[in-house]
Amino acid sequence: QVQLVESGGGSVQAGGSLRLSCAASRATVNIDRMGWFRQTPGKEREGVASIHTLTGVIDYADSVKGRFTISRDNARNTLYLQMNSLKPEDTAMYYCAAYFGRAYAPNLLPAAYNYWGQGTQVTVSS
Repeated sequence: QVQLVESGGGSVQAGGSLRLSCAASRATVNIDRMGWFRQTPGKEREGVASIHTLTGVIDYADSVKGRFTISRDNARNTLYLQMNSLKPEDTAMYYCAAYFGRAYAPNLLPAAYNYWGQGTQVTVSS
């Protein structure tokens, strides 16, 4: 099993930046796939970014390409999401996710993950 704890959320103005962190309770080098998702009330959870940790292959949602960067620090067992040029539509609860098992590629679908953090709120004002 793995526990995931997100941090780094907050309130920023449009155009600003935030960096989210996700601390994992076990070595991220042993987790094949990790990702970031977001959700607003009444909407389905949306994949934002995913990384296949073995190969380093990354996938992003079209809505965040060029603005968000996913990365991981295996020495700190931490996953990051650097968010730049934030827009009001980026406002959401952001979740870290991990797939503990054998995976061969990144994946932006929630069903491709079996562990989730509690979330951290990001609010972007215009």
